[in-house]
Amino acid sequence: MSPSASAPAANNKNPLAWLYLTLAIAGAVLTWQANLAFIQAHGTAFDLALFVRLANANPAAQSLSRDLAVAATAFTVWMVAESRRLTMKGLPWVLLICVTIAFACGGPLFLYLRERRLMEMARTAGGLA
Repeated sequence: MSPSASAPAANNKNPLAWLYLTLAIAGAVLTWQANLAFIQAHGTAFDLALFVRLANANPAAQSLSRDLAVAATAFTVWMVAESRRLTMKGLPWVLLICVTIAFACGGPLFLYLRERRLMEMARTAGGLA
């Protein structure tokens, strides 16, 4: 059997990629459940100023907000560099998802796409050998 004939099966056998995709879906659903509860509790639209104010309302909230800000910034810098290094497609969509849906969705989605790209590169390198 040629390497290209077994490639689709290899795609389905990467549990790490599927874990990342599952986390991306959970990141979208769980954060938007909270966002929708916030909207219901505080009006009919997403009030960003109020959201930021509440995210800094006490030391515990400040800690989580600052932790997310620093980690998300570092991870985003790495995502851009890694995307360029691996000549990945889809980074603009991932960054848009990070801002409009949730970083908890976009970060794992990037990791899923990265795993797919690494598998693609491995298949290409294996096919050339």
